Amino acid sequence: MKGKFYITTAIAYTSRKPHIGNSYEIVLTDAIARYKRLQGYDVFFMTGTDEHGQKIEEYAKAAGVTPKEYVDKVSTEIRDICDKLNTTYDHFIRTTDDHHEKVVQKIFKKLYEQGDIYKSVYEGLYCTPCESFWTESQLVDGKCPDCGREVKPAKEEAYFLKLSKYQKQLEDYIENQPDFIFPEARKKEMLNNFIKPGLQDLCVSRSSFKWGVPVDFDDRHVIYVWVDALSNYITGIGYDIDNPSELYKKYWPADVHIIGKDIVRFHTIYWPIILMALGEPLPKQVFGHPWLLFGEDKMSKSRGNVIYADDLADLFGVDAVRYYLLSEMPYAADGSITYQTVIERYNSDLANTLGNLVNRTIAMTNKYFSGIVSAPTAKEELDEELINCALDAVKNIEKLMSEYRVADAINEVMNLAKRSNKYIDETMPWALAKDEDKKERLATVLYNLLESIRYIAILLKPFIPETSDKIFAQLNCDVTSYESLETFGGLKEGTNVTAPTPLFSRIDAEEMLKKIEEMNAANEEPEIEEMPKIEYDDFAKVDLRVAKVIDCEPVKRAKKLLKLTLNDGTKTPRTVVSGIAPWYKPEDLIGRNIVLVANLKPAKLCGVESNGMILAADAENDEAKVIFVDDLPVGAKIR
Repeated sequence: MKGKFYITTAIAYTSRKPHIGNSYEIVLTDAIARYKRLQGYDVFFMTGTDEHGQKIEEYAKAAGVTPKEYVDKVSTEIRDICDKLNTTYDHFIRTTDDHHEKVVQKIFKKLYEQGDIYKSVYEGLYCTPCESFWTESQLVDGKCPDCGREVKPAKEEAYFLKLSKYQKQLEDYIENQPDFIFPEARKKEMLNNFIKPGLQDLCVSRSSFKWGVPVDFDDRHVIYVWVDALSNYITGIGYDIDNPSELYKKYWPADVHIIGKDIVRFHTIYWPIILMALGEPLPKQVFGHPWLLFGEDKMSKSRGNVIYADDLADLFGVDAVRYYLLSEMPYAADGSITYQTVIERYNSDLANTLGNLVNRTIAMTNKYFSGIVSAPTAKEELDEELINCALDAVKNIEKLMSEYRVADAINEVMNLAKRSNKYIDETMPWALAKDEDKKERLATVLYNLLESIRYIAILLKPFIPETSDKIFAQLNCDVTSYESLETFGGLKEGTNVTAPTPLFSRIDAEEMLKKIEEMNAANEEPEIEEMPKIEYDDFAKVDLRVAKVIDCEPVKRAKKLLKLTLNDGTKTPRTVVSGIAPWYKPEDLIGRNIVLVANLKPAKLCGVESNGMILAADAENDEAKVIFVDDLPVGAKIR
């Protein structure tokens, strides 16, 4: 063994089933953990779920269940997705675990007794979805800087962690440990935007809701997410203030926390300070990965652009999903996913480059040598290029994986596959097979190809493990260790390969997209959005009035839009664009009275300026039903 390696994901919040963007992190972490095991490290890989907070309390109430029943269901969904994606976590922690809750109470009490936590009153602007307090200056356009939602004034008694006490110690640590925060841009952001301007003490308890770990010496308060959720990284391996486990002593400090870029601040400011206050070592690295976007947008159920990992795995297979997630995400920039791009990457990389290489090499070995691997006795200069490509790939991947450049590492493997395909074109085995004098050369060419495929199978093991196993099954080879990659030539003479079996069959894009459209339509459920409460004065600002449709026509180049000309009781006709063409023809609307939102800001849709909005209701089968008010006079105000 090369030593220990402790790696974690951020624990997933149990508000709802995670989408594919959330699932990227568990696959990324799994790939790193698998690679480290392949190298010979003693790996401990932990993931889990964050299960407390006001938002969950509200969701549970809306669902008519207890908070524990609610998080049990969602946590199971999250774990099922981790399992479906073939991730090899060693422990799945839940913050409702008894050991975790008890140790969190001890941590909180210790920090309070030594003066690092104190009671005061918090007054600020609160975002419920993010469960975060903000000052006026921190807001962006008057809204939460993290999620963009509305905030509301809040005042309550709370306990606070003295971040300011540890500011200089943390700043010195980050500046003296250049590898602590990855990538470099995240480090600069934390230092320049948050730490150096001055840390404000952090609210670490709440008294306005009950679903949380109670403060055992003050039952009016529950311990807030920062102490509760962040402590999972140590409680999950047996940390206890009085008697830490052997597991904790062996694996802490963590070698790396793999987290999303949006929570780097919590893991590089709040968490290190909690550890400093406890007198525990800090994690060696925090890697803040980018987001996976749907096209160019952040995934959101309200936007209707959510893709789930289990659905994608059912359509394309687990390894295809893992491959796309790992190969598509740049090191420091956001990645993108659409069904179309998944199909394109599947066909180009997996079916054409990799699948075709393995299939035709195994097929030629069966055809020309009855499946028997022969020794490479007729070497030529061209062979060295392929051999060096294989050996260099191992070295390059080792360097890239040490920096968590997983997409670049996968690209190195695929470059070896592409070079192997080029080697086939250069050596033309089918031509060599026609000349009996070239039989030794043909055997050498096929040996080099089979050995390159063995390299590819080993190097792919962390990323697409099932495919790696399938390749080894076709090679009928048991030389699968990482150490065997030190010398080109590990495939044994006399090995009998099996019959060629396609690894990935090409996908007909048009058929698959049609299937996906039908699946999404069948599975779509009405989404009840969490709407912010508004004041009466807010509602009074909306100008609702009766208007008559005096003309209507389709909008060019837009299948869903109709252009309505309305008489709203004023002298000037009003143009409104509405997405109701799937359910209404122009003649269905002309002459009817509808409800108009008259003071909406103008918006241009497909080149037509829309000055308002008409009201419609959701109905069965995803239909929209326009609200007709033919018995009300044109221009009448609706209050």
